[in-house]
Amino acid sequence: MNRTVLIVAVVVLACVAGFFAYRAYERDQNTMQIEVGPQGIKVDPPG
Repeated sequence: MNRTVLIVAVVVLACVAGFFAYRAYERDQNTMQIEVGPQGIKVDPPG
C-alpha cells in the first residue's frame, strides 16, 4: 500500500513539473530575443 502511494505521488509530481516546464518554454518562445555579437545586433521577433 505505501509503495503504491509513493509511486502515484512521484508520477503526479512529474506530471505537474512537466506542465510547468512546458508553460515556461512556451512563454520564452513568445518573447523578443536580442543578441549582440561581432556582426552587430540581431533581433528575433516573437513567434
